[in-house]
Amino acid sequence: MTATVFDTVSDINEINQINHDISNISDHHHPISSEHPKIEENSNVSLPSSMTIQLTAQDIRDVMEQQKQQGYLLTTKLNILFVVNGALLTSLTISRLISYFSPFSIGEIIGFLVNFTLLINAFLPRQVAVSPNLEDHKFLERYLLLTPEEYQLKMMANQIATYNTNKQRLDDISQTLTYAAYVTWIIALILLLHMVSSYFVSGI
Repeated sequence: MTATVFDTVSDINEINQINHDISNISDHHHPISSEHPKIEENSNVSLPSSMTIQLTAQDIRDVMEQQKQQGYLLTTKLNILFVVNGALLTSLTISRLISYFSPFSIGEIIGFLVNFTLLINAFLPRQVAVSPNLEDHKFLERYLLLTPEEYQLKMMANQIATYNTNKQRLDDISQTLTYAAYVTWIIALILLLHMVSSYFVSGI
């Protein structure tokens, strides 16, 4: 029994000595960092190839050309609506229906006032964005210092901003012409009902 106790005490002393030695070894060594070394990212971003820049610039020019064609189409629609409303007003004046006070004549007068207001609003000139803006006196100072690739990229960014600005203008005109087309159709319907009702009244 006594021998067993001594053996246990001896084992405990050996374990304590081993722990003491391990602690001494760890004191003489630097602790291992758990963080991985950070990889420095390269801040220099390479420019796209010249072929990619040329293809992108060509696509942007094609889209802007389509936008220009859309502007011509809206101008044609505006002229057509002016002609149609002029023809309706002429036929109403020749028939002298508008000179007689009736709900139809009131509707026709209000319709023409609203419609010509919309058409004139669409006809009024709006500020058109252009790129590059030659009114900027610092244009040459900024752009002549760029490389050809950087200059093309800058011009493409300006053309995109120009496209978005002009798109808003064209959308406003298109919406106005849509309203004018609906009002024109309503005026034509009122005029037709007015003429039919006047024939029936005169026949009676």
